[in-house]
Amino acid sequence: MTETETETGIEITAGLVRDLLRDQHPDLAELPLREVEGGWGNQMWRLGDELAVRIQRMDTDPEPQLKERRWLPLLAPRLPLPIPVPVRSGAPSGRFPKVWTVMTWVPGLPLDHGSITRGEHAADTLAAFLRALHVAAPADGPVDVGRGAHPKDCTDGFDQFFDSVDAAAIGSDAADVRAVWDDALAAPAWEGPPVWVHGDLHPANVVVADGTLAGVVDFGALFVGDPAWDLAAAWVLLPAGAAAHFFAAYAEADEATVRRARGLAALKSLFLMLMGQNGDRGLPGGKPAWGPAGRAALDRVLSERPTRFRE
Repeated sequence: MTETETETGIEITAGLVRDLLRDQHPDLAELPLREVEGGWGNQMWRLGDELAVRIQRMDTDPEPQLKERRWLPLLAPRLPLPIPVPVRSGAPSGRFPKVWTVMTWVPGLPLDHGSITRGEHAADTLAAFLRALHVAAPADGPVDVGRGAHPKDCTDGFDQFFDSVDAAAIGSDAADVRAVWDDALAAPAWEGPPVWVHGDLHPANVVVADGTLAGVVDFGALFVGDPAWDLAAAWVLLPAGAAAHFFAAYAEADEATVRRARGLAALKSLFLMLMGQNGDRGLPGGKPAWGPAGRAALDRVLSERPTRFRE
């Protein structure tokens, strides 16, 4: 199966995307169209200067895009960084049996193809973004049974990643990685109200410009739950030495939340390493650049343990 093919065998091409636009949104159909590198569950096509088409590729569940359509227009106005906002809906049809959405384009370079050179600025920016996002969610907010709960509910996932990554890639740090995870499992659960959580903050889901964070994308995992899932980004996204500055700026995390976040950062680091390993082996969906990013994140998890917490 090619990178542009769906599991239905339909190849996603510029011609297909333009035909879908002509059928359902003809006023947009003649805008310049070009494929955006990356993506697996969904593929992105840049549409003109300000829009993009987000189209299901390997994803079989329309719910992530339907969730983005419902909630992102409500969240975007109060967030201090740009996020993609759905502006048009594409329905399944005989031409293409899955959903697709026209969204605003968030300018910047994905972090897995760029870098953060202004660590403190990026830490302040990420802290401000997550403070604005992490507010109590409405009762009908989306719940994710696989995320948003305590790390102890994710032990199977951690063990799978830990056992699947080549032992040599983890090396002598294996016992320390396990210790970080065990500490997260022992941490008390989140006792505050369920808050909005992005849920999937990793280097491909943020964009950078001028050496700092410039936007956040891909809210398909959006849910309400424990903010520790996003606070793991202090290690996964920010450069070495920035985690303590981030937590001081965020100023809302107690010791237990930081412990859970650090364990989840170890989990996410192993996931990135596994995806990099898969990419090196030419496996579908693998991302070679993610391996070094995951290893660097794991190094930060092991070496940086912030000690300033909310009272």
